[in-house]
Amino acid sequence: MDTRVAVMGIIVEELGSVEALNALLHEYGGYIIGRMGLPYREKKINIVSIAIDAPQDTIAALSGKIGALDGVSIKTAYSNVITHYE
Repeated sequence: MDTRVAVMGIIVEELGSVEALNALLHEYGGYIIGRMGLPYREKKINIVSIAIDAPQDTIAALSGKIGALDGVSIKTAYSNVITHYE
């Protein structure tokens, strides 16, 4: 199994989706290296960044689930750092 390091940039415009987002991040918590959340009160949005080390299909699955949430946008950037496990 190969893993990749990636960063996810998430913008939450629908505050009702925060609970579902947190549930997904908890579900994939074993892969998450770090997380930072910034409330932007003036704009009534939240900005979240996630650093993750996981198989590429796992990263894609999480990104797809997050992107399907109402009022949530996500972009993922992959590094060239790949770890090979046997």
